[in-house]
Amino acid sequence: MSTAAHRRAVLEALLVTFLWSTSWVLIKLGLRADLPSLTFAGLRYCLAFVCLLPWLLGSPEHRATLRRLPRALWGQLLLYGIISYAVAQGAQFFSLGLLPSATVSLVLNLSPLAVAGLAAGLTRERPAGWQWVGVGLSAAGTLLYFLPLNLAGAGLVGLLAAGVGMLANAGASILGRAINARSGLSPLVVTTLSMGLGSWPMLAAGWLWQGPATLGPLQWAIIAWLAVVNTALAFTLWNRTLQTLSAVESSLMANTMLPQIVLLTWLCLGEAVGVKGIIGLVLVTLGVALVQWSSSGAQGAARDEGPGVPQASGE
Repeated sequence: MSTAAHRRAVLEALLVTFLWSTSWVLIKLGLRADLPSLTFAGLRYCLAFVCLLPWLLGSPEHRATLRRLPRALWGQLLLYGIISYAVAQGAQFFSLGLLPSATVSLVLNLSPLAVAGLAAGLTRERPAGWQWVGVGLSAAGTLLYFLPLNLAGAGLVGLLAAGVGMLANAGASILGRAINARSGLSPLVVTTLSMGLGSWPMLAAGWLWQGPATLGPLQWAIIAWLAVVNTALAFTLWNRTLQTLSAVESSLMANTMLPQIVLLTWLCLGEAVGVKGIIGLVLVTLGVALVQWSSSGAQGAARDEGPGVPQASGE
């Protein structure tokens, strides 16, 4: 893998993290407008799937790919969609309805630790020593920024939901890296199929549990932007970067959302950052930079091996 290709993947990943960081502000605005959290999330990803579907079916090459797609790979895409959308995104939206965005961000920013542990235990993609230091710095900066936490009642439920979302994100990072690196499928195929397979169950669960949403012009505008730009476009770009970046690299790139979210919430929602928070942000940024620097010399050999794709049985 060339240095230029890796640099392009890093820049694309950073663009995606910016788009996803703006999502936090938009999601909080939607929740303040009384959108049910799971229904809100389901509408976002189902609409994004509908936007992507014509691009998928309009290509003869992609249609041919769908016809010859093995059942085992369908099973992997179904698992990926359920974990990364129905579970991870559903839990994130649900927890944001109960907790401040800073608290949810804290929990989700611990996912690189889980990803590194899963990558070491389940795949041949072993993090290097300096990568572990970078992961540790990032986690330490996250904890320094947000702790101590004082939660009770609904806050504990929200914290549990955020924890579920964090673990699901970690699992999705490993599985998404495996599918994108080894299946030979285009990012558009992976994004559209996994999103369709995972978003409709989430919308159905939200509809049955929380009821349908009453949407005005503001709510529709938020959902439309989140679906088209921050989801359909951003997730396709993200899956393309997974063809180049390792699971730990991708997770640490996602961790750069922390300072971006803090800056955006300060500009848009008036949330201030103290000295302790600034130190935490610096540690997170250093951790990400260290992982990128330490991986640049050794990633060629690791990427030649790639992770083993978890086998899902077909019927």
